[in-house]
Amino acid sequence: MTKIEIDNERCKGCGLCTLVCAHDLIGIGDEMNGHGYFFATWEANGKCTGCALCAEICPDIAIAVWK
Repeated sequence: MTKIEIDNERCKGCGLCTLVCAHDLIGIGDEMNGHGYFFATWEANGKCTGCALCAEICPDIAIAVWK
């Protein structure tokens, strides 16, 4: 089972990860982090393939993908 970890405090909510997720599992949440940004959230529903495109495109290195 694949797991995505998003570091809420590193994420600035740029939304690039949401664009590359083939299964639309990543979105921008409605909570703010300590820096005042709405951060990305992940829906763990078992459809993630672990392609890691979200982690590769993240400019803040806020996403880790575990298989």
